[in-house]
Amino acid sequence: MQKEKNTESNAPPGAKKENSMPILKNAKKALRVSKRKAVVNSRIKSRIKTAIDAFKKSPSLDALSTAYSAVDVAVKKNVIKKNKAARVKRQLSQMMPQGAMATTKTAKKSVARKAAAKK
Repeated sequence: MQKEKNTESNAPPGAKKENSMPILKNAKKALRVSKRKAVVNSRIKSRIKTAIDAFKKSPSLDALSTAYSAVDVAVKKNVIKKNKAARVKRQLSQMMPQGAMATTKTAKKSVARKAAAKK
């Protein structure tokens, strides 16, 4: 008769169990540090998601700016990669109504001309 295999775990034999505690002192410290970083990273990811959801509900320049800022902070903190940030920003900008983007560009140009004229 063959022994029945434990089907609870799909991990390969010899793999570390999830709930096993580290034994060495440096491994204990590494576990503490990784838990702290995981909390910070999840907080930053949550900010990105909420900013993007707010933008999707009401696409406005303020919401777009907030979403861009959240994505940039995540890249700076190495939570997401630069390419993903660029992809997310491009997708957000494509959701923005075309008329709103055109008016902001002309508004920025007119403000810049007025500032240059004052000098």
